[in-house]
Amino acid sequence: MSQAEFSPWNDHAQLFRKSCVSRAISVNASPLIATLFKYKAWANDEILTTMKLLDEKTHPDDRHTAIRILNHTYVVDRIFAGNLQQLEHGYTATNTNDTPTLEQLESAVKKSDQWYLDYVSKLGPSELKENIDFTFTDGASGRMSREEMLAHVVLHGGYHRGAIGRILAQLSITPPRDVFTGFLHIAEPAARRRVA
Repeated sequence: MSQAEFSPWNDHAQLFRKSCVSRAISVNASPLIATLFKYKAWANDEILTTMKLLDEKTHPDDRHTAIRILNHTYVVDRIFAGNLQQLEHGYTATNTNDTPTLEQLESAVKKSDQWYLDYVSKLGPSELKENIDFTFTDGASGRMSREEMLAHVVLHGGYHRGAIGRILAQLSITPPRDVFTGFLHIAEPAARRRVA
């Protein structure tokens, strides 16, 4: 793909590159895990920005559904943040009874994404491979490595952002291009140049 194909993202690209500098990932973290969490933060920001185009008056049910979906991913992120630290997370379900406003959810998601960026920056290879026992919200027992939990958090969020993208598309709102390849070319343009 040419750089011109990323033109819809150019407004956010420069701001994002600057934010990546402030979210520097230490050399301790798996380079791929660290990059995936940068991608996740970027993709969440993109979907939240686009969700603001869902008019509360014209499409209240669609807006509510989109917020509920993203709130579910936020709750699961927080559940796994607790599991990763072997702490009680306080959730008994994978969504909340009350629906936050989009503004409340945006603030919470940004804080959670920053927490994950900070968390992965401190992990070494042995910590990533460490297996952790935990309990799912339905009471079932679980055991995963930190690396597997982190991969789940990234993949789970992508799946549900796609569901929100479908809602947006059905309402003739162009969803963000939530693709890892696009993110890499925006975040690291110099590293993506072809060598002649």
